[in-house]
Amino acid sequence: MDADPSTGSGTQRGSGTQAGSGSPAVLDDIDARPGSTASLLRTLIGLYLRPLGGEISAADLVALAGDLGIPAAQARTGITRLKQKGLLIPERSETIGYRLNPAAVGMLERGDRRIFEMREMTDADTWCLVSFSVPESARSVRHQLRRRLQWIGAGNVSPALWICPGHLQDEVLEILDDLGARPWTTLFRASDPLPAGSLIDAAAHWWDLEALRAEHLAFQDSLAALPAEPFAAYVRLIDSWRVLPYTDPGLPPSMLPSDWPARRSFDEFARLSVGLAEPAWEHVRAVTRRDAPSSP
Repeated sequence: MDADPSTGSGTQRGSGTQAGSGSPAVLDDIDARPGSTASLLRTLIGLYLRPLGGEISAADLVALAGDLGIPAAQARTGITRLKQKGLLIPERSETIGYRLNPAAVGMLERGDRRIFEMREMTDADTWCLVSFSVPESARSVRHQLRRRLQWIGAGNVSPALWICPGHLQDEVLEILDDLGARPWTTLFRASDPLPAGSLIDAAAHWWDLEALRAEHLAFQDSLAALPAEPFAAYVRLIDSWRVLPYTDPGLPPSMLPSDWPARRSFDEFARLSVGLAEPAWEHVRAVTRRDAPSSP
């Protein structure tokens, strides 16, 4: 996830294979529920393994999970699943531990940028239109394409036409390459959508704004339940937040209701993350007994 939150826990989430390699793609689990063991462990790993040099002992990882309220046995099971998914690679040196799969670094860096550099569009920004015609013989690809376009915040204009902010074009191309769907897809750059009605009505049709509003309000409500201890508060803050910068495309104010709650979410996240990041990092360094080179 850049801070996509240094250093984010996130990730482009989905499933598939690395293009042309035949090996499993190192992607976040699109179904991992924020606050769950799987989601918290991914957030923890995304935030701290890179500044720790890419490695951590099994004991330290379980201890940090315990500081998040995850029982040891549950943490070990969750870590085993992350190893099976390819995010972690077992490491045996002086102690038993894990290292971050190098193939995951690009994913985590994209997540950092998305999570910590949330962008809000203006009326002058361009759009990316994604038109595709996937044959019935590749229906699973069509399903995954729609799912992952929705995950990055694209809106559904019609079954085979999607719209997203222009700055997400590179992410769209990565998804198409990952799924092998590029031959069936055409991208267009657009500057001025002209729907039959108002832009506000069009946005409500292309995106599920009521569901997105509920996500923002749920995030804001979750802030009251953050633990007092900075490490646990920071990881849980990132874990609660990291979905929103993906599902919320950052539409321009002209396309949104006047009472849209996103600005409050952005401001609260920025305020809390700035205050919690450094003491949380100090806790990680103390637990791992590591003189890591820099703060995440």
